[in-house]
Amino acid sequence: MRRREFLSLVAGALAVWPPVARAQQGDRVRRIGVLYGAADDSTAQARVAAFRQSLQQLGWIDGRNLHIDYRWGGGKTADTRKYAAELVALSPDVILVNSAAVLAPLLEITNKVPIVFVLVADPVGAGLVDSLARPGGNATGFTALEYGLGGKFLELLKEIAPSTTRAAVVRDPVTSVGIGLFGAIQNAAPSVGVEVSPVNVRDADEIERAIAAFARTSNGGLVVTASPSAFVHRDLLIALATRHKLPAVYPTREFIITGGLVAYGPDTIDQYRRAASYVDRVLKGEKPADLPVQAPTKYELVVNLKAAKALSLTIPPSVLTRADEVIE
Repeated sequence: MRRREFLSLVAGALAVWPPVARAQQGDRVRRIGVLYGAADDSTAQARVAAFRQSLQQLGWIDGRNLHIDYRWGGGKTADTRKYAAELVALSPDVILVNSAAVLAPLLEITNKVPIVFVLVADPVGAGLVDSLARPGGNATGFTALEYGLGGKFLELLKEIAPSTTRAAVVRDPVTSVGIGLFGAIQNAAPSVGVEVSPVNVRDADEIERAIAAFARTSNGGLVVTASPSAFVHRDLLIALATRHKLPAVYPTREFIITGGLVAYGPDTIDQYRRAASYVDRVLKGEKPADLPVQAPTKYELVVNLKAAKALSLTIPPSVLTRADEVIE
């Protein structure tokens, strides 16, 4: 999130309330829980600010006709389960969650409280919903990607580093999205002229050993797919790519603002804005089971020129002109 956009979102969230007639969505104050898996950092705050601003535009005002309870899991499974149980105990009208790692334990705790999720990569494959069109159960929301994105990662890697003939694909080997996305990348590899091999993200030592071994042969590149583990080891992955001079494509801009080279993926702020519309519909009586799970509609390309310089790469004009954000 660019600083200017972040300040704009926060300002919007704190702006003057809409007219009372518009803000009144019923006599009682409604309660929303927000369960966030990652740390309470500026990115998380920007996303939540966008969510609150969109709710406000729909007439739901925190502190007037709405109360929002926040819990920050910090990416730790035990904490996520603890905070999920705390939120359910508060009897909220709906809970907003981000990622499958947060959604799964919450669904184990409640099958009654309505849930709206964002940034869940493969909710059907993970068994979290019945289908995209008819989720069933008590959860619906917005997926983080489509498997066709895998081929685009490789195409972008080849575009920024044409000499690349090998790519290590960092993935979570125990999730459906980790397996499925690697399969999609593998299928696209011959048409791009790149040979791919997996790097699992179970722990830091394994990641470091695997990438160091991969980097011993020339013409290599890195593709990092989205997973909670990849975000936990974000700094390590970026440091290893820099140390071994590996051009790398990442799944979200969060990797780029902390030193990564290039990211292509869904606009995460947009997902939080769209989530507000589903929360609004649930608060007005619709059931998650009847609201289809939606794919991303906005993607963003982010480039870090400082990281390119460290890798002795020149980002081609064709990439720079398409970029939504260039960090210098």
